[in-house]
Amino acid sequence: MNDEPRAPLRRVVGLFRPYRGRLAIVGGLIGLSSLISLASPFMLREVLDDAIPNGRTGLLTLLALGMVAVAVTTSVLDVVQTMISAEVGQRVMHDLRTAVYGHLQRMSLAFFTRTRTGEVQSRIAGDIGGMQQVVTSTAASIVSNLTTVVATVVAMLVLDWRLTVVSLLLLPLFVGISRKVGRERRRITSERQRKLAAMSATVQESLSISGILLGRTMGRGPELAGRFATASEELAGLEVRAGMAGRWRQSTIQIIMAAMPAMIYWTIGLAPVVSIGTVVAFTTLQATLFRPAVSLLRLGVEVQSSLALFARIFEYLDLPVDIHPGPRTLARVRGEIRFEHVHFSYGDTPALSDVDLTVPAGTTLALVGETGSGKTTLSYLLPRLYDVTGGRITIDGVDVRELTFETLAETVGVVSQETYLFHASIADNLRFAKPSATDEEIAGAARAARIHDHVMSLPDGYDTVVGERGYRFSGGEKQRLAIARTLLRNPPVLILDEATSALDTRTERAVQEALDTLSRGRTTIMIAHRLSTIREADQIAVLDRGRVAERGTHEELLAAGGRYTALVDRDRSLASA
Repeated sequence: MNDEPRAPLRRVVGLFRPYRGRLAIVGGLIGLSSLISLASPFMLREVLDDAIPNGRTGLLTLLALGMVAVAVTTSVLDVVQTMISAEVGQRVMHDLRTAVYGHLQRMSLAFFTRTRTGEVQSRIAGDIGGMQQVVTSTAASIVSNLTTVVATVVAMLVLDWRLTVVSLLLLPLFVGISRKVGRERRRITSERQRKLAAMSATVQESLSISGILLGRTMGRGPELAGRFATASEELAGLEVRAGMAGRWRQSTIQIIMAAMPAMIYWTIGLAPVVSIGTVVAFTTLQATLFRPAVSLLRLGVEVQSSLALFARIFEYLDLPVDIHPGPRTLARVRGEIRFEHVHFSYGDTPALSDVDLTVPAGTTLALVGETGSGKTTLSYLLPRLYDVTGGRITIDGVDVRELTFETLAETVGVVSQETYLFHASIADNLRFAKPSATDEEIAGAARAARIHDHVMSLPDGYDTVVGERGYRFSGGEKQRLAIARTLLRNPPVLILDEATSALDTRTERAVQEALDTLSRGRTTIMIAHRLSTIREADQIAVLDRGRVAERGTHEELLAAGGRYTALVDRDRSLASA
């Protein structure tokens, strides 16, 4: 059963449609070059049959100069069409890369939680990079070779139709062989790209800082190296198979084609029906025919192989986008948040059921509960990392699904426990929130986040490179940088997702002061790990198995003696232990 992925050729051709004007120019240049090059065999016939035997030196000189002129002209035309073809090919690759990247940017968080980062990188870099040769030169090569074949066959018919028929008898056999080779190459290419993607994911995970730390501390470095060596060996075997696929069949074609001129000489020798000049000119055209014919067969194999790569790219482009932006903006945001009978499920697993909460503008809602109770999931729904599966969430009475993504990003800021910093300078990391931020604004945000003095104590100050994922900084320092970054955006609504849970008590106090500064005057939803940080919240909601079990202030919930009281008692016991 042949079930390897294959992209429809019509869709691949459609990628070149925006550049059909330039491709038409390429086609014209190729056609002109092919026609001009056909003059050489006819001039050669005149040299052998007339100019040399009859001693016509003037004619011989003209014919020789004509041959040189043909060579120069076709070379210039070839350089020009190659340049245009390469530009078109690179534009098509650019379009593919940006289309895939842009499409993935629109995917919900669910896609990235089930897909390895290395797999995504392999599709964008490896698969599209593997198509480079096909995309940049194949289209022009096909047109060039096809034009040459057609023009050459016509010229051969003009010289002698009988020899032409003999020369073309085996072409159907060659086409059939090449199709079989192409199918084999496509299957191997698809398997090879899957192996490459898996190996890329392994490298990305195991050679990141986190991966190195885990491998070293667990003593698994040699095992990881062994796994990589096994994967690399399998890939090497696939590369050999890809290179050798159909090699004997292709060699058979080349042997037969190389023998064809000998057959023509033998035939003419037994029954001379044409002049020597015609024979030489015909065999020259025959060689001219066989080169592009073999090239066309080879290109056909490459195109079939590349269809597997195109299929993997189209697979990503065809992923359904389940979160779409709305058309509305908010001129002035007060910040009132409402969760109105919100339901949400991860596939068939319900995570939230009938959550109904109101957060008045400028107030703080704290979410508490056991691990897996739905706190983080609820916070993900407000900035639309996921969309509700029932009910709705509103900001100032407007359903978040009706807002543009730009409006939502400007309105809702998130500071999470897992702080992500790019491998860039501190200033660049902060400006990610506001590219137009001045140095003064950056320093002001850092002061408010209680991190400015530390940054200035570094040799390079704000030009200090933070390292991959910010590993040159402590957890508390990274958190304060994240707070400074959010302060630069100045969002009216803030989500704090257990932002101090991984910090020691002293660092937590410093970060909490920065968070207090950040929260002042904003509508804040705080997910709490240590309940001591939420005593002053305007309201506290206790979640249990995706439902709101209790709601009230700290004092009201303690007086009720329910789940919140049990959580507080457990928190106190852990703190005193």
